[in-house]
Amino acid sequence: MHNDIDLKAAINAISDVVQNRPRPLREFDQIYMKSGDMVMQSEFVSRWADGKSLAFIGDGDAISVCTAYLSAKGILPTGPSRIVVYDFDERIVSAVKRFADQERLQNLDAVLYNCLDAFPDLGAFDCVYTNPPWGASNGGESVKVFLQRGIEALRRPGEGLVVIADDPDLDWPKQVLHRVQWFGLEHGFYVSRMMPRLHSYHLDDAPELRSCNLMFSSLPGSVPALRSEEIRDPDQLKHFYGRSASARVRYVRERKRVDYGRANTSEYEFELLEEE
Repeated sequence: MHNDIDLKAAINAISDVVQNRPRPLREFDQIYMKSGDMVMQSEFVSRWADGKSLAFIGDGDAISVCTAYLSAKGILPTGPSRIVVYDFDERIVSAVKRFADQERLQNLDAVLYNCLDAFPDLGAFDCVYTNPPWGASNGGESVKVFLQRGIEALRRPGEGLVVIADDPDLDWPKQVLHRVQWFGLEHGFYVSRMMPRLHSYHLDDAPELRSCNLMFSSLPGSVPALRSEEIRDPDQLKHFYGRSASARVRYVRERKRVDYGRANTSEYEFELLEEE
């Protein structure tokens, strides 16, 4: 991270984004990155994808919004020319659109999309970012699906960044890392960089679990995807979001409210002072 960045301004900007972000749904393995790591990740992404078009295949963390916002406010000197978020959670899509409209972030947009459906915008982006379900219960099949859609989103040459579990004391992250790297090789990409044990999360049952940045680059001479097909293989859908959590939901629909940014009245009640 560059030393000349105003850290207080960056953290305050991240706070604006977090305030706008919907709460995570653990049944879909939505686990949010901690704010300090969000600052560093956004700064890295802004440099990595500077001046390029960038697709997010899912983005519960809201790194897309942070990257666009920090760049627009001049806190970061770099940033992508265009950012589009593809997510099956309408709450996330709406939050991105609301924030982009409120802050006049003209290069930021979001599309309601489930990664099990054919990808709609083949070869439209220079870079792709995904922080998918980490595949602890399915051998990395869920990660491979998100990476496949990312590969389909890329023109050539193209680069991808996958945020994936990384823990030297556990076996399953190593197995998933191996399978995901092999999947990338089979599809014309090589691992160009790995940044180990980089991020921490708000994760009650495994607070010490970290993730890494696993970065892919297209091989010279590889060609963009010419087609995209829906995924309905039961073996890939089983345990997609964790043990006994198969992929059966197409979209998470948002219940419309007019009090965004305030506590929901279902979360609290008043206990009144006694009148004399």
